[in-house]
Amino acid sequence: MSLKSAIALEDGTVIHGKGFGSEGVSSGELVFNTSMSGYQEALTDPSYAGQILLFTYPLVGNYGINSLDFESGKIHARSFVVREACAKPEHYASGNTLSEFLEAFSIPGVSGVDTRFLTKKVRAHGVMPAAVQVFSKGYMGDDSLLALARAQASYSSEDFVLAVTSKAPSVHDVPNSSKHVVLIDCGVKRNILKSLNSMGIKVTVVPADLPSSDMLNLEPDGILVSNGPGDPERVTYAVDSVKKAIDSHVPVFGICLGHQILSIALGGKTFKLKFGHRGGNQPVKDLDTGRIFITSQNHGFATDPASMEGSEAYVSKLNLNDNTVEGLSSKEIAAFSVQYHPEASPGPMDSHYLFAEFMKLMDGKR
Repeated sequence: MSLKSAIALEDGTVIHGKGFGSEGVSSGELVFNTSMSGYQEALTDPSYAGQILLFTYPLVGNYGINSLDFESGKIHARSFVVREACAKPEHYASGNTLSEFLEAFSIPGVSGVDTRFLTKKVRAHGVMPAAVQVFSKGYMGDDSLLALARAQASYSSEDFVLAVTSKAPSVHDVPNSSKHVVLIDCGVKRNILKSLNSMGIKVTVVPADLPSSDMLNLEPDGILVSNGPGDPERVTYAVDSVKKAIDSHVPVFGICLGHQILSIALGGKTFKLKFGHRGGNQPVKDLDTGRIFITSQNHGFATDPASMEGSEAYVSKLNLNDNTVEGLSSKEIAAFSVQYHPEASPGPMDSHYLFAEFMKLMDGKR
């Protein structure tokens, strides 16, 4: 069955193309990712909740879908937009095509459109609401699809963390574990958990809105605040937990959204970026050492550096593309954070050492 597709942007742009995945209609904030691979990890990253994901690389799906590269149990992006979706992947571990993968989770996919044009539009005007329909017949029409795109509530009006966080605590132990970390699940990627376990750390994953007293009663050696979707200003319950952890002298490590939450807990403010950082090639400078790292990123908000002046933390890392804040450190409290993803998946593993830094922090040696 041949599928067709259409995508409408809030500014009035409507583009028709081919469809793949599932028939249906979806809407969300259109964002782009510049990675050349890692589409399976990106689609299953909970940080894409509420968004339509566009890959800038022109051919997507050529190595299929395997059983190992899931970052969560399902696809979180509301739709997927590509220039060309490979229908016949070749890889020894592939079990499904990209189209079959989307169809299994009822996600409509758009292909055969000018993704360069769409990316340049987002770069020029910023991320914007969009709507997608994939159909074999019964197209709703350009005007109706455009109206759907424009009818969306502001992305910041919804708390997406509560939609993706764990429903109950779960324990992930390893033989002879030497530390116990409570992981506040704001939309955690599995490789964060695997990275901690690989270092001999027992991890208790807890819902993001679990009362801080319950987290501290677990007697953790440290607390890690994970990545996740949405506006950090809405995640007040996690901010409160970080404040209580700091007051209780429990070491804290924040990743991505967790970095923004730590910023707010220390009195800082965040703001929405024009089109965000999403991809595996973002250069970051460590201001303490002068070293440059190529990092994996997926975020649409950033910390206001001026708001951190006079706080207990200082800006320790900067993005070399736009000089936005990429990390916080402190000489006063046992806490640090990074805006990027040390666990990668996808992306370079240059920053995996940060998990060892967290171990040092819990040992009081950092």
